[in-house]
Amino acid sequence: MPALPLDEAGKYVAGAYVVFVALLVIYVAIIAAKIARIDRQVTELNEFLENEE
Repeated sequence: MPALPLDEAGKYVAGAYVVFVALLVIYVAIIAAKIARIDRQVTELNEFLENEE
């Protein structure tokens, strides 16, 4: 006999998937923001170096 009947366990499995996907989306958004910030800083640095020459 399972710990939870299968009809009740489905809600928890679905909830776990929703939480996992939400965390994954948040992680990707944070990484994208970091990449955008680094790209912006590299662009500014290149412009600064071009103006120095």
